[in-house]
Amino acid sequence: MLSETSPQTQLPERLKKLESDEHLAERLPAFLAAAFLVSVPVFIQAPLVRLQPWVSLAITFIWLIGGLYMLRQPKLQLWGDLAIGFTWTWLAGSLYWGWLRENPYVHLPVEAIGLPIVIILLSQSRCRVGNYFYLGSLLGTAITDLYFYWVDLIPYWRQVMQAEPANVGTVLQAALMQIENPVAVMRAIVLLGLLIFVGGWAIKAQKVYWWAFAGAVLSTILVDALFLLAASLS
Repeated sequence: MLSETSPQTQLPERLKKLESDEHLAERLPAFLAAAFLVSVPVFIQAPLVRLQPWVSLAITFIWLIGGLYMLRQPKLQLWGDLAIGFTWTWLAGSLYWGWLRENPYVHLPVEAIGLPIVIILLSQSRCRVGNYFYLGSLLGTAITDLYFYWVDLIPYWRQVMQAEPANVGTVLQAALMQIENPVAVMRAIVLLGLLIFVGGWAIKAQKVYWWAFAGAVLSTILVDALFLLAASLS
């Protein structure tokens, strides 16, 4: 009679562990890349689109073509998948911050411009990593926008977009005073908790595309924190 620790009984466990390690080797890069791609518009696209909106819009096609090319390469499929998902985020950022930034009410609809394509691709089980990244990024954007509406920061959004560069700091300081109260802080904590809960739940799913989703969702916290820091230092 075989013992419980015999090689025959250990083999399935070893294979399961090996498979888990292989998946982790993809999940972690997907998570980190998603977090990086959420930050890219803040540090690269935002200044570019203000100066050269048409250049930013044209770069959308570079992301798409590059993603399609990498998707055909077995060793680059993960990165191609992510690049295609990021294409819709970059496109939305180019359109909104290039020409529509003074109207906060159309921000979320423009950010959702890629949603029909994403839904079609997901219905065909295609580009799931990139599509889940896009959905995570869109969810993070929606929660950030919700906070702006919830604490009545929308008027300051419009003022920042319309103000001369020398006056932006004054508007940002006024916006900070708007949220320096217990109610605004509690609402921020509620939404922060929601982001952490959703991101943590996605990580537990143990799928590469869910980790990309989690990276996009959780990195929203970092991006929002950087905006808050920039406003406080202005």
